[in-house]
Amino acid sequence: MIEENRATILIVDDMSTNLMMLSDILKDDYNIKISKTGEKAIELCKNLDIDLVLLDIEMPLMNGYEVCKNLKNYEKTKNIPIIFVSAKNSEEDEEYGLNLGAIDYISKPFSKVIIKARVKNQIKLKQKTELLEKLSNYDGLTNIKNRRYFDDRLTQVYKDSKIKNTNLALMMIDIDFFKPYNDNYGHGKGDEALKIVAKTLENSILNTLDRPNDLVARYGGEEFVVLLSNIDLKELEEISNRVVKAIRDKNIEHKFSKVASYLTISLGAVLYKSSNDLSIASIMKSADEALYEVKQKSRDNFLIKEI
Repeated sequence: MIEENRATILIVDDMSTNLMMLSDILKDDYNIKISKTGEKAIELCKNLDIDLVLLDIEMPLMNGYEVCKNLKNYEKTKNIPIIFVSAKNSEEDEEYGLNLGAIDYISKPFSKVIIKARVKNQIKLKQKTELLEKLSNYDGLTNIKNRRYFDDRLTQVYKDSKIKNTNLALMMIDIDFFKPYNDNYGHGKGDEALKIVAKTLENSILNTLDRPNDLVARYGGEEFVVLLSNIDLKELEEISNRVVKAIRDKNIEHKFSKVASYLTISLGAVLYKSSNDLSIASIMKSADEALYEVKQKSRDNFLIKEI
């Protein structure tokens, strides 16, 4: 099996003998990461692409139950399958672990055959689930999240902002003079430009900044949306400027634009304070108005409204 195509399994146990035993059982079929503490396990899950966690329960400082709760409360890690591997083998222990969100529970001492079979089944299930999610939630051309996913996520972030009394920001982005770009360079070039813009937006926000819970999505046509939670005006201004500049710096030729000789974007954003009684539809409308205003005034620029 090619190393890059293997699933990655994180084994978490404070006992070196258990780590070695599980690693030996699984290392021929998977990439293995190990951790002796719950804190380190959480850090690895947040920073690496982990496909499955084998998690001991009884560990010092932070036990397996606490690790599971933490991972399930974080956007990037909440869907990582967790299998508890523990000497705690009562029905109550198993029920508690499964109710926390674990997908399986294996009692120690464990069987090599059972470990391999259950891990294999869960990895297959995860791969099928991810494929279905990709088909339903991702835009087929740009490979970023689609409008359907954005609508669902906006509803959740809006609710969270109300509960936690935090701000949220919504950006609406439009590629300037994209129709003449398509008409003159061809739809093939237009598709390539959309892909570059999508990837640049993601890199500018999700990959460059430490904001893993934010969202970049294709809204339709040449329009994109960005959803940012727990943000203030200064940070929103910095990110907006960064995004507009990042597209500009790609220097994609556009001789048929009326604002530059390269491809540019217009960005309208709103900073919504959760203490204000506005609906999601009103927030969307305000962001759309901000985008319209910046397109009327200048393009290749951004405008932010506080609501």
